[in-house]
Amino acid sequence: MKKQFTFAIGVLLGLIILLFPLTQFQATPLNPIQTLAVQLDGRKKPLDTVAREAIAQIHGRSTYRTNTGESLDYLQAYLSLHFNTRDWNEEPFILFSYRPLKVAAGLNPERKYFSFAELMRSRLSSFVLQARQAENEGRDLSRENREALTLENRLALMLETVGQDRLPLIPHPSDRQGTWTTIAEASPLYPPSQLDPIRDSYADWKQTYQRHPEALNSLGESAQHLQDRLRNLSPQVYPNTETLQRETNFYRLKPFRKAWMLYAIAFAILLLVTLLPSLNFYWGSLGIFAVGLFVQGVGFWERMQIAGRPPVTNMYESVVWVGFGIAAIAFLFELLSRAKYPLLAASPLAIACLLLADSLPAVLDPSIKPLVPVLRDNFWLSIHVPTITLGYASFALALGLGHLFLGFYLFAPEGKERIRSLAKWNYGVLQVGVLLLATGIILGGIWAHFSWGRFWGWDPKETWALIALICYVVPLHGRLIGWLKDFGLAVTSIVSFNAVLMAWYGVNFVLGTGLHSYGFSTGGSEAIVFSLVGLDLLFVLVAARIYRQRLGVQERECDRAFSLPQES
Repeated sequence: MKKQFTFAIGVLLGLIILLFPLTQFQATPLNPIQTLAVQLDGRKKPLDTVAREAIAQIHGRSTYRTNTGESLDYLQAYLSLHFNTRDWNEEPFILFSYRPLKVAAGLNPERKYFSFAELMRSRLSSFVLQARQAENEGRDLSRENREALTLENRLALMLETVGQDRLPLIPHPSDRQGTWTTIAEASPLYPPSQLDPIRDSYADWKQTYQRHPEALNSLGESAQHLQDRLRNLSPQVYPNTETLQRETNFYRLKPFRKAWMLYAIAFAILLLVTLLPSLNFYWGSLGIFAVGLFVQGVGFWERMQIAGRPPVTNMYESVVWVGFGIAAIAFLFELLSRAKYPLLAASPLAIACLLLADSLPAVLDPSIKPLVPVLRDNFWLSIHVPTITLGYASFALALGLGHLFLGFYLFAPEGKERIRSLAKWNYGVLQVGVLLLATGIILGGIWAHFSWGRFWGWDPKETWALIALICYVVPLHGRLIGWLKDFGLAVTSIVSFNAVLMAWYGVNFVLGTGLHSYGFSTGGSEAIVFSLVGLDLLFVLVAARIYRQRLGVQERECDRAFSLPQES
């Protein structure tokens, strides 16, 4: 009964953390602006989402500090861009982080943000032209080419946004799948008697913002008038309020951010419980962790309902899904073992995944976009990608358990029972990972047969997934026949994860070639990743050196114990 009570206390604390502050559930005066429907990127979405995505794509962050020191959130920045209320030509607003291209273009490599005017005056245009030429000729794009095209897209989006009044706000008169238009281009679709009131409402909203951008109530009221008239144009096509509000609430409540916070609190408590056994709150930490897992699951469900598909089609979604897989698999193993170690190993990794997704929108694009044709078979999408990324999650958990094993071996070698327990769970997690990754590769081959006409084509993504599988299958068989002991398997779980990292990160950010081009991205910092990998391998080498020394000492002691006494 005490366990259930402590677990319930943990769940209650988690829910309190989740619900705080209560103001997050209250509608703001800007709600009518946030829920204005816009048709962009092949779907209808609220203006709040349009603003988030545009600012994240151009600036790489959700807030911006202007030349005058004023702090703007994503919606304020977007409205200022849209209505052109400041000199955006000279604001250092555009993210440009790829150092080699900055040097080649004659820009200050130490700066991260540049103005539109600075970039247009630089030598950047020649690199964009080279990238366009390579793309048109069907050649594989280099990292420099992809970065140049990404920057060109940011500049183009800036041009489309600043003072253009080109938002497609006018719904199609009758076709739910029809193309929406801007207010200026809507004349062929509707008579003047219907469009003139909308033009007046839009002009009123624009003037209200330009004169008094801080008058939230007035801005909301004028936007509400505009939204009501737009809805009355085509009620059967215009999205209902609940649909628009659902997406706005999803982004406002930030379920993935709250999930990593709950994981962090649960991890801190579990660490204290491990270090101070007298602190009897183990089940409470599990309760808080369970709430975090629930929140992340609900976040996935909501994103899936908004997108109309499984949320595993780009690097952002796969990072969040892998974080969820790490947490879910560890929680299951924790319930089976009550050992504390699966959650201690999983929590930092799940937190890292969600933190990266939450803080790097320019690298891990969180926007929901239409699927490319090859991904539109939802059956295969729903089973291949989640399965293979759950395999990655299992190997990530093994990575954490491997680090715990080596850490205890180096700094607390007297806890032999604890080390054996870690080795046991590490072995089990690796087996789960191999099963999931092998299944995912086979399912991907079947999907490729239907989509591309062949089961296997040695595409870089396919090849590195197979290499990753081999890097785990061979050591597991070596463990089975006695070639590897517990220490060797712990080293394997750390070193072999680099193959997973290459299949998951390297192919998308470094190589950028192959048929899986819909997953490629730019902006990833190879220097940071390679440095972390190098430090990790150095840690493994140090541990292996100490292991060999201790093994040698044990062998010498064993020889002395069994040696014959010398004659006197």
